[in-house]
Amino acid sequence: MPYLEVIKAALDYIEENLKTRITAEELAQRANYSTYHFCRLFSMVTGSSVAGYILKRRLDHALAEIAGGRRAIKVVLEYGFDTYAGFYKAFIKMYGCSPRQYLRLYQGHQPTKPEVVKVYTEKELRKILANWAIPENLPVRDLYRTDGAKVSGKVWQVGEDYLLKAGDRGKMMKNLKIAKALHGQGFASSLPVPTKTGHDYWEEQEVFILTRGLKGGPLPKAERFGARRVKFAEEYGRSIARLHKALKSIQKELLCDEVNLDQHVRAWALPSVERQNIQWRMGLADSFFQDFGEGFGLLYAKLPKQLIHRDPNPCNILFDGETVSGFIDFELSEINIRLWDVCYCATGILSESSDEAYAQWLEILGSILRGYDREERLTPEEKEAVFYVICAIQMVCIAFFAGHDQYEELAKTNRRMLQFIVARKDNINQLTRF
Repeated sequence: MPYLEVIKAALDYIEENLKTRITAEELAQRANYSTYHFCRLFSMVTGSSVAGYILKRRLDHALAEIAGGRRAIKVVLEYGFDTYAGFYKAFIKMYGCSPRQYLRLYQGHQPTKPEVVKVYTEKELRKILANWAIPENLPVRDLYRTDGAKVSGKVWQVGEDYLLKAGDRGKMMKNLKIAKALHGQGFASSLPVPTKTGHDYWEEQEVFILTRGLKGGPLPKAERFGARRVKFAEEYGRSIARLHKALKSIQKELLCDEVNLDQHVRAWALPSVERQNIQWRMGLADSFFQDFGEGFGLLYAKLPKQLIHRDPNPCNILFDGETVSGFIDFELSEINIRLWDVCYCATGILSESSDEAYAQWLEILGSILRGYDREERLTPEEKEAVFYVICAIQMVCIAFFAGHDQYEELAKTNRRMLQFIVARKDNINQLTRF
């Protein structure tokens, strides 16, 4: 049985037997795997240990039954907790607040089963790579950021010269069109390596595109926070401005979605963060949410909009020496406020979450803004909106990550970032007085 089906079967078994004792050894035996191999595959697919996953599902189901009116002590005993105090302690550790407060915030609870995402083995990747005329047995490895964290998404380094990426058809075709259009404008871009049949991609369950790696690589963390951080931050800003000029010139050729960020945040992200503010005791005052709604709402209609990258985190911006050599990963590109890319680059640097990052970030943010302004003037409204856009980005990230169990740590990181940013509103506003 393919390993993905093995994990799906295990998740179904867990779901049906949450009120009985379940062990990793039992699940591995049912799958005819060694315990070590099963636990490794389980973690790879779900992003959680077996014990952690089972605990989360028991807490979810127990809470749903309590919300439905059943007596709490009887429910938690059925789900394997020795006492209500044990359930209560585990719940607060997992959700940041008491069960009663959680139900009051979210008006109930539905134990939605996590989605199982396809993860490719090396054997499967080598079979896919056989569709290109490249040397056999090139090493295939995951990509890691300069801070040691694995790059999210389905992307692999193949040998020293190639990158293989997988994704849904719509996003991958968008990425391909933008890469070709930027190349036509004279920008370095990740053009596809043709398959043996002459096509730009190989399609099975997902679309696979093989590209040659662009010259250069992400700027190392030591440089982003080193003695030349101001110089490099200004180069980030200038390069995003140059990218925006190129994207604006080709946006009519592409049918990209247009996003109303103000509506998106008000309708979805902001309410989620308001609840999480209470749930996780973030300490954000009610006045912050009111000020954001009023301040950003007044400025939003005046902010320039165009085709943007949408995900210009430091891993997607390549340096060759002291200058940017190119951008990668345009799957998320959309028509949005151009200030998003400028601010997202800055928050991507802050997300490394070290004390060093927090201490130096305001200086880096100011340098990115000045670099952009030297190439492509920021309007007065954009300067005034920087704080609000950064907060909007953080709220979108917090709302998204909180909705996916495998991103629990990222949700925590982004909550901390928002707390830091809100406390420095005046400092951020001073940065735009140039």
